[in-house]
This record gives sequence, structure tokens and C-alpha cells, in this order.
Amino acid sequence: MRSKGLKSIVLAAGLAIAGIGNATAPAPQAATPTTTVAPATTNAVPTTSAAPAVAAPADPMLVLDGGPDVRPVPGVGMPVNGHLTLQDQVTPNGRRAHWFHNAILLPVITAISVLVLFLLMWVMFRYRRAANPVASKTSHNTFIEIIWTAVPVIILALIAAPSIGLLAAQFKPAPANAVTLKAIGNQWYWTYQYPDHGGFEITSNMLKEKGQVQPGERARTDADGPALLATDNRIVLPVGVPIRLITTANDVIHSWAMPAFWIKLDAVPGRLNETSFTIEKEGVYFGQCSELCGARHGFMPITVVAVKPAVFAAWVKAKGGTMPAAGGTKPADAAATAPAETATENATGPVENATSAAPATNQAAATNVAGAGNAGQ
Repeated sequence: MRSKGLKSIVLAAGLAIAGIGNATAPAPQAATPTTTVAPATTNAVPTTSAAPAVAAPADPMLVLDGGPDVRPVPGVGMPVNGHLTLQDQVTPNGRRAHWFHNAILLPVITAISVLVLFLLMWVMFRYRRAANPVASKTSHNTFIEIIWTAVPVIILALIAAPSIGLLAAQFKPAPANAVTLKAIGNQWYWTYQYPDHGGFEITSNMLKEKGQVQPGERARTDADGPALLATDNRIVLPVGVPIRLITTANDVIHSWAMPAFWIKLDAVPGRLNETSFTIEKEGVYFGQCSELCGARHGFMPITVVAVKPAVFAAWVKAKGGTMPAAGGTKPADAAATAPAETATENATGPVENATSAAPATNQAAATNVAGAGNAGQ
């Protein structure tokens, strides 16, 4: 009986071991699909690794404050501590006014001041009571009266000729090939539009100092310009091309003033004022609102970057704008069409600009992120 029981136990154990072997045998077959799926995962790896290569580099025209990377030069186009003279002028009218100030007005003012001071000192010394106890009773001197009437008239006439000529030059209408810049004053920042280049818009605010910025805001650096004059978005204008400046305002009277351009033009709500100028030298120039316009009047700076026409054309394109039609009246076109690649793009420009959808483009430009100047913030 014991031998039969032992055999039964051994037989049961053998069957159990065989059952376990049969249960584990299909495992390699179940793993086969997993092995088959692995190559699919491996094939997907190149697609994932290729993604970073698709990212395009930043546009070089928008690297600094939404514009070309042009750094200011200390003492150029900005006020300098301790200096008494006018800023160096970079426009024809500015150079003319600078000469008029230094060569005519200052010498005349100095000569008149010295003469009046000499006459006062001479009268005080010569006709004092100790030296002249009996005063003269002469009431009129015809010769002296003629002199002090005729001489001021002659001086004013000599000053009037260059003065009126300079005034007329400042308000001479811009030629047909001028680039139009519309400056709109707000409390307390400037908005700019380029009507000739698709109507895109730029909003320009003063950059705060490091201790004044909120989290996420960009603080001013030396590359932006002096304190209280650097802006988060700069205006870009071409050199050697006439600029038509149009000013207006949305709230109160402002004034667009750029000392290095010899420009100061009021921005009046409901009115368009216009002047023109031509920048002769590349660089960064700073100005301010010069009309008392409210509590933050002193925090409305103006920053202009003057570049070559070809760079200006590239910046306009980077901002989402368009250059005028090829063969039109804008001199910037000639410089913009110099490279073969740019020439191909401009060749298609007239077809787009000739469509009736141009007004719609100008209306939508205000909502264009690039046009609004947010790229530099």
C-alpha cells in the first residue's frame, strides 16, 4: 500500500511539472509581437530627432528692440552732461540752422550785450553826481535817435533773410519719393505708422531701470541708450531718403522733438501737422516729447535708428510690411532690389500691391504682432 501511495505522489508531481512546462512554453511566442513592434519604435526615432532642425533662427532685423542691431554711440544723437552747445546735426536743415546759430545769432547777441554793458558802465561813471554835479538839460539829440533806430532795423533785416529762408526750408513739402512716418502722441507713449509700407504699426514705450521693472519686463541696458531716453521699440528710417513726418495725437497736445534732426513738430488732436527732413548719417538718435502733456510728460522718449535703404527694406519685410511697387517713387526700392534674392521678391510685390485689398491690409496691420512692435519686448 505504501509503495502504491508513493507512486501516486511521484506521478502527481511529474504531471504538475509537465503542466508548468507546457504553461511556460508559449511565452517566447507571445514575446514575438513585442519584438516586431520594436522596429516601429526605432523607425520613429529619426522623426523625433529631426524636429529641432526645423526651428528657424531669429530674424536679424528684429534682434534688438524689434529692429536692426545698431548700438548708440556715447555723445552722438543724445544730450551730454556738461555740454552747452547744440547737438551735432545730421540733416541739411539742421546743419543750416546750426551754422545760423553759431555764425550769426551768437556773434550778434554777444556784440549787443557787450555794447549795452559798456554804455551802462560809461553812463554810470561819466555822469555820476561827483563827476557831473550840474546835469545837462538837453532833451533831444537827433543824431543819437537816428542811430539807435536805424542800427537795430539794419540788424533785424540782416538776420531776417537767413531766418525766413530756414523757416521756409523746414516746412517745405516732402517730395514724391519720401518715406512717410506718422507719429501719434498718447498719454504717455508714442505710436508710429508706416502708411507707404503696408500700414504696420509700432508702439514705443520708455524702458524702465532694473530696480523699477516687474517680473517678466525687460530693463534698460547700455545697448538701448541713456536712461529716460531708451525705448522698447525703435523707429527705423533710411538715410539719404526724404522723410515725411506727420504728427497727430489721441488725447492732448504732444510735440515730436528730435534735436539732432532740428525737428520739433506739435502733435494736436484732430489735426495733422507735417514737415520733412533727410537723415545724412547712420546711427541711433534720441528725442523726447517737448510739450507739457500731463503727469508723465517727461517719460515719452523717442528713439530713431537710421540705416541704409537696403537694411530699411529688410526691416520692413521682417515687420510684415511691404515695400512700394517696383518702378515707383520710393528710392529705397533701388537699394532693396540690389541682391538677386530681394529682386525676386520685389518683382512679385507690384502684383500684390495692385490688388484692391490694399486698404484691408492697412486695417489689419494694427493687429499684426510684428507690426505692433512686440518682437522686441
